[in-house]
Amino acid sequence: MFNIGIDLGGTNIKVGVVDENYNIIGKSNIKTNLPRPSEAIADSIVEGVEQACKAAGIAVSDVNSIGIGTPGVANRKTGIVLHSSNLGFENFALGEYLSNKLGTHIYVENDANAAAFGEVVNGAGKGYKNVVVITLGTGVGGGIIIDGKIYTGFNFCGGEVGHTVIEYNGRPCSCVRKGCFEASSSATALITFTKEAMQEDKNTKMWEIAGSLDAVDGKTAFDGMRSGDKKATDVVNTYINYLGCGLTNMVNIFQPELLLIGGGICKEGKNLTDPLIKYVAEECYCIDPNSSTKLGICKLGNDAGIIGAASLYTLND
Repeated sequence: MFNIGIDLGGTNIKVGVVDENYNIIGKSNIKTNLPRPSEAIADSIVEGVEQACKAAGIAVSDVNSIGIGTPGVANRKTGIVLHSSNLGFENFALGEYLSNKLGTHIYVENDANAAAFGEVVNGAGKGYKNVVVITLGTGVGGGIIIDGKIYTGFNFCGGEVGHTVIEYNGRPCSCVRKGCFEASSSATALITFTKEAMQEDKNTKMWEIAGSLDAVDGKTAFDGMRSGDKKATDVVNTYINYLGCGLTNMVNIFQPELLLIGGGICKEGKNLTDPLIKYVAEECYCIDPNSSTKLGICKLGNDAGIIGAASLYTLND
């Protein structure tokens, strides 16, 4: 049986044909080319599906279902994207439009939720039914899986963990709030902390590592820490303390079996996870250490959204 998963982004439309063992056997990648009408974007999705099927050596009629992970708020039951500022969708019946074009079942879900579901279906969360997935990138994304199903709240807006406040009246966030988890724990925030530290200390090794402020990335401070630079070490410790605070909040609210983090920063491995595990263990509300939340790293990378979207048909709610 074949299912198709689509990771719909502001830059690319990534399509994958997924077999019954969760292997991606055919892919396509089409530019989203924003801004343009909703129907034009949907037509590009159709094109991407046809290309991926051709790459997999199957016909579109061989596909059991198609799942889509989209930015914004989506009603999985109706296939309507209620709002997506990235794509310009507003109450757009994406599922119905594509079903009419492709003649198969269409499931539509928020992209972070789809990626989280992918990790549970066949990634680092396989075998667990209660998992919170936090993605550290330009912002802080979240996906919450409760009893094996995606939690979205009554209005499909649930899971926006990046916009929970961890520092009252702190740094301005991209939303209207200040001190959000996202404003202090995203990769963007780490880069900001690093640049501020470099401007404060012209002698830090981070200048030598990065070369210029414009070249600073999420590795700069960690590389500086490894070289023994105190300023870089302070940056890393500050970042980990903010991140640890936000992750502990997730544990205290949901008490999941597993808390996964993803994003490029996770390539730091134990330099990131060891202090986070220590922080969460010391701060979380847990009466029995033997039944405490485990902390791990996502493993599907960019394929998580495709595999999760392709598996949406299994959620019979």
